[in-house]
Amino acid sequence: MTAEPPLVIVADPIDAAAVERLRKGPCRVADATAGAAALAPLLSEAWGLVVRSRTKVTRELLERAPRLSLVARAGVGVDNVDMAAATARHVRVVNAPTAATASVAELSVALYVMLARDLASRVRATKEGDWKRGENGTELAGKTVGFIGYGRIAREIVRRLGPFGVTTVAYDPFVTSTSDGTTLLSFDDVLARSDFVSLHAALTPENHHLLNTERIGRMKRGAFVVNVARGPLVDEVALLEGLRSGALRGAALDVFEVEPPTRTELLAHPRLIATPHLGASTHEAQQRAGEQTVDEVLRALRGEPLQSLVNPEARSA
Repeated sequence: MTAEPPLVIVADPIDAAAVERLRKGPCRVADATAGAAALAPLLSEAWGLVVRSRTKVTRELLERAPRLSLVARAGVGVDNVDMAAATARHVRVVNAPTAATASVAELSVALYVMLARDLASRVRATKEGDWKRGENGTELAGKTVGFIGYGRIAREIVRRLGPFGVTTVAYDPFVTSTSDGTTLLSFDDVLARSDFVSLHAALTPENHHLLNTERIGRMKRGAFVVNVARGPLVDEVALLEGLRSGALRGAALDVFEVEPPTRTELLAHPRLIATPHLGASTHEAQQRAGEQTVDEVLRALRGEPLQSLVNPEARSA
């Protein structure tokens, strides 16, 4: 009796063309994008699991999937996966590390410009019939943008910032040199020198509330904060106090501690720009995420080397 092909569950929506390509591979594909109720009865047979950020791959979920060999995250961050539990169960975790780089970089630059020129409030006022002109904001030229975390996305932002005439500095304990003119500094020096502090660190237990009351106090007075990485990197209570006191001139958040966000006072603050975690929400980024994710699943099914394995220790766990 011939064994059935491995079952790959698509738990969160990804690019439709990528799913169709996966269906042509050496596997069965089950659609569980309707949610947890659709996913639960399939877990006992699952060989592979494709997720975005909605599905949380917890220890409990892994225990209900004894045949699981691969979790494929159609995006960069894997903080929705219990990595220790996955590794202990020999479950390999892969991601799509470059899929959203350009989209997040473009959004970041757009947010810098919006903050510098106070565009959000001016657009809103004009649409409401309030014709305010006169001096409005500042230029990016001559300013310093400081990056907390200097990985792929931050470097892509620097490439796009070149024509603006800014100075770029960065703090990243895992980076020892740069080739793009960005100066590596200590965390405190980045905070003290930057007109824009842009967060691009991974969310780890150590990085929870990386930007808190104490560190906002070390920033240049009147600086801006931009977070397009992970919401819990910023203490939102401290951020609101910084905006209210004038320590911060403005902030832009694409990510929040709780999503959808629940801090109504922060959302209502006139110098906060809030967007609904859309850094990777472009057609191109989602297409690349689907393609890269399916590429990895197919490699795993064929027994080929994986290109974006996040936990290589799972192979010898």
